[in-house]
Amino acid sequence: MMNVLLVDDEPWVIEGLRTMVNWTDHGFQVCGDASNGPDAFRMIQELGPELVLTDINMPVINGLELIERSNRALARPPKFVILSGYDNFNYARTAMHQRVTEYLLKPIDEEEIEALLVRLRKRIEEELETEQSQTRMHFLLVNNLLNRLIQGEDGVQLMQQAAHALLLSEDAGLRCVLIEASGTASDLRSRAAKYFAQTPGRIFEDSAGRIGVILTDDNFSFGRVQELAVQLHNELTDESNRPVIVTISGALPGIASVRELYMQALEVNKCKRCQGRDGVYNYRDLRRAGISRKHAKEKFKQLTEIVTAARTGKIHSAVEDALASITEGLSDLKHAMAHVADLELNLCRRIGEMNGDPDAFMKKLQDEYGSIGSFETYSSLRKYVLELCLEAADVLARLEAKNENNTIFHVIQYVDREFRGKLQLQDLAKMFHMNSTYLGQLFKKETGKPFNDYLNEKRIEEAKRLLKRTQMKISEIALQVGYPNTDYFISKFKCKTGVLPSVYKQESERKTAG
Repeated sequence: MMNVLLVDDEPWVIEGLRTMVNWTDHGFQVCGDASNGPDAFRMIQELGPELVLTDINMPVINGLELIERSNRALARPPKFVILSGYDNFNYARTAMHQRVTEYLLKPIDEEEIEALLVRLRKRIEEELETEQSQTRMHFLLVNNLLNRLIQGEDGVQLMQQAAHALLLSEDAGLRCVLIEASGTASDLRSRAAKYFAQTPGRIFEDSAGRIGVILTDDNFSFGRVQELAVQLHNELTDESNRPVIVTISGALPGIASVRELYMQALEVNKCKRCQGRDGVYNYRDLRRAGISRKHAKEKFKQLTEIVTAARTGKIHSAVEDALASITEGLSDLKHAMAHVADLELNLCRRIGEMNGDPDAFMKKLQDEYGSIGSFETYSSLRKYVLELCLEAADVLARLEAKNENNTIFHVIQYVDREFRGKLQLQDLAKMFHMNSTYLGQLFKKETGKPFNDYLNEKRIEEAKRLLKRTQMKISEIALQVGYPNTDYFISKFKCKTGVLPSVYKQESERKTAG
């Protein structure tokens, strides 16, 4: 159905037009009426009727001024039919110069107006078909050129063709909007064209069926783009149960920037789709407000501490906080998986320190939920992280209870923490209220090594780490790991590794450089 707007300051004329004409038989419907020019102009802008029947003599803005203003302001003005009395016939003749389609003399004859509607409907349909054909041809041209650009093709000729087809100046400020939603591509293109109307149209469809729009800063400020994107998102969301993602690139000058603008919008789109998000997102704001890796690392450290302390009541919120720290910016799923893998490692290490079996723990968990690499969405990863933390907290709580009265376990833990200090078996025996000889026997039975061998091994392993990763002097490392005498440290290090500390450092640096 085509919409028709009735404009006359005489209510009886409006009522007569509504009732005397069978509009639907001719493919029309009355979308509204107005009694003055200003209201009529506003309704033409808001309702976009294909046909307007208007009187000439009206308050404030007469019919001819309404027609002239509409023709000047609208990209596609409606067809106008003048309603004229005999006294205004000369006005009607003048109106023909204002792109008036027809005129009707009052009082209006029913047969005459119905014959007019038949003519107008055919004319409007032919014009719409021609316009749609031209629009399709223009879309195919623009779509081909823009897809060649976003796929990385370049060259002076292509740039010139694209700039000419899109009517873009060399340094025009551009922005890309990318729309992903359910529905046909043609329908999404029409929605995008409605909100981001511009001449010529700069709409394209990428290889995944997303609809893109290239906008100019001259016609669309950032605030306006954001506002229209939200309106479009809301309209599409109301009609679909599936997520709707509208992403907005930054702004760059010139046709050569089209690929970069598209890639910015696509990066945000992929990230938010992977996260299971829905909404309107801006590349510039997300890049500016992106949460640092340091912040995410701190959140996962806090989560690890809560799990190892078996504070089950706080695990749910801590998991949400940790994952939120890597999903607010542009982090992808692989980045999130790296943090989760580190969490797994820390929890397994703690289970091993508590005399548990980390391999059995992970096998049970992965048999039930799968490994990290099998998760394709943030929601599935979130579920796994929550179960990982709850299961680990339960295992650690049971191991804590089991080890509570196991004194040797606490002795070993103390040595593992304090090996850098001055440790003597006799001092440990006093600290834990045990006989030193018996403690030595228990220590060897539990670790497989005498106390001094175990202590020296811990110190040498730490020294090796410091030699690889720091520029500390040999004497500084010796003191750091618990050997006040540098010569004694060098002797112990060579005895354990077969090489001097300086040689070990040189070999490590050579391997790293290679």
